Amino acid sequence: MGKLKESGASEMRPVRRARIAVAAVFAVHGAVTGNFATRIPWIQERLDLSAGQLGLALAFPAIGASVAMPLAGRISHRFGARAALRGLLALWTAWLAMPPLAPGLVWLCGALLIFGAVAGTSDVAMNALGVEIENRLGRSIMSGLHGMWSVGALTGSAAGTVAAHADADARLHLAIAAGVLTVLGAVACHWVLDLRSAPEEHPPPHFALPPRSALIIGAVGFCAVFAEGASLDWSAVYLRDVMDTSPGVAAACTTAFSCTMAGARLVGDAVVARFGPVRTVRTGGVLATAGGLLVVTASGPALAITGFGLIGLGIAVVVPLAFAAAGRSGPAPSQAISGVATITYTSGLIAPAAMGSIADLTSLTISFCLVTTLALGLVAGAGVLRTPAGTDATDSAPHPDPDASTSRATLS
Repeated sequence: MGKLKESGASEMRPVRRARIAVAAVFAVHGAVTGNFATRIPWIQERLDLSAGQLGLALAFPAIGASVAMPLAGRISHRFGARAALRGLLALWTAWLAMPPLAPGLVWLCGALLIFGAVAGTSDVAMNALGVEIENRLGRSIMSGLHGMWSVGALTGSAAGTVAAHADADARLHLAIAAGVLTVLGAVACHWVLDLRSAPEEHPPPHFALPPRSALIIGAVGFCAVFAEGASLDWSAVYLRDVMDTSPGVAAACTTAFSCTMAGARLVGDAVVARFGPVRTVRTGGVLATAGGLLVVTASGPALAITGFGLIGLGIAVVVPLAFAAAGRSGPAPSQAISGVATITYTSGLIAPAAMGSIADLTSLTISFCLVTTLALGLVAGAGVLRTPAGTDATDSAPHPDPDASTSRATLS
């Protein structure tokens, strides 16, 4: 019996190591977003862009991601999960240096098109590895992994806040950040699972419609990720333009938002185990709605920052729960997860453009009324995340894979 236990522990050791590695990958990915988001006002001011022009530019990451994300599966099939993630993550981190170099709107749109493409494909690759590790461990870890993404976003936005407060040139700041994060990402990718397709396995299709269940679950994720993308990319601009704050205070608002997201996701697995996915998301929807109302009615920057913090707290665990629900939703879990990922991720990338267009026609305050309405949608739609057994707690955890030791993976 003792030898069997030692053998099992030995087999699980590479999986636990891979969990730490993929958590680091999530953090690096988030740090790119955090650094970039805090310097959007600098890019807007340098290029003298209106809210509508900035919104147009921020639509191009959505276009790039929508086109490129379906290719992530084929890239992993061709090169293996580890090599694919290593390459895609390196492209994402290195490209962080490019948007602030754009000399005009057209060049900015082109830079952000590629920015979105590499962001989306690397995001799909790391989430697929996260789901695989969760299945092998037999317990929920996705909220914690997304929490590490938020930790990375928080760290990146904190660095951006310091740079903005010091009035540093964003071209220098983001070039340094790109170099550091590229190195960290390469190191982390060395320890992730090296999943490889069987020789007889056909590559996934370039494009496949997600099942109906994924569309319903994705709609809930859409509401949360729209609020997240809008808050990340427009909170600093909102504080500067509507609340008339300094660049440092405006950037600090993005940091506050990222902080609440990170904290909620890091404890999210325990909260869901205690209260269940439905109750957790409904309560989060109430908090996010209250935060949105506080933002649009705030008379000063402190209240607005508090409102953004509540939005982050309320929406934090929705996306990890949406991925988990997609995996339970039908006979083709990988297709469902891919469909939910595409819907939710595209939502986050189109949110900034939609916000800018509404702001150009009306005001930023009206734009965040839309965010508040979508947050309320979480309260109404939380029921689709219910577990198959009809319970809201322990049944949501994945079960150990009895064939994990014979899975087609090479661990180093």
